[in-house]
Amino acid sequence: MKTIAQTISTIISRKPFLEELLGEGIINISSLARKIKPEVEELLRKPVQSGAVVMALNRFTPQVDLQTSFRMRKIFSKIGDIIVRSNLSVICVRNSGTLFEKQRRIIQIAMAHNDVFYTFVQGVFESTMVISSIIADQCKKILKDEILINQSHDLSSITLKLPVENISEPGIYYFILRNIAWEGINIMEVISTSNEFTIVVRHHDVDNAFRVLNDILKN
Repeated sequence: MKTIAQTISTIISRKPFLEELLGEGIINISSLARKIKPEVEELLRKPVQSGAVVMALNRFTPQVDLQTSFRMRKIFSKIGDIIVRSNLSVICVRNSGTLFEKQRRIIQIAMAHNDVFYTFVQGVFESTMVISSIIADQCKKILKDEILINQSHDLSSITLKLPVENISEPGIYYFILRNIAWEGINIMEVISTSNEFTIVVRHHDVDNAFRVLNDILKN
């Protein structure tokens, strides 16, 4: 038969960020106890006292992998400059047999301009282009016969150049995205290559996102 402590451990393992927040000591234990008490009772199939849940939470020890933490610090200490680009647009269309030729024409337009941002990501059913807004109207004309899924404008991107070790170390992207999510910043797109990681956010979020990433590198 499960104990309250074992049940709480199961509940916490299911909830993103909760274990880390407990480890940081920034969660109100009494409020958390009230929130998860019904779930504890459901799993145990019997009523429990709020004080027992609070006591179990106070005794809960988050699982911290010190070796992983050390490796993360080592990798992030090697990250170079943060590159920010503004005035971007995102266009997402349904995949089609004509899209490849139109992509070629868009690349030609991008190459005719200096310092234009252009990225093309093809998924299973749809493709997304992140482009400098200066060529957005031209791209939309080329894509006018394609099925438009989504388009967004007034965006900015932030790029981190990662050390080569990032390829073999799990959790790099999670660590970055976790800190962005904690600040309530909505990520519009994520672009990655072997050693580059880029997030695209709305322009009004870029300063806050830059601060978060800069804090990661400093700390």
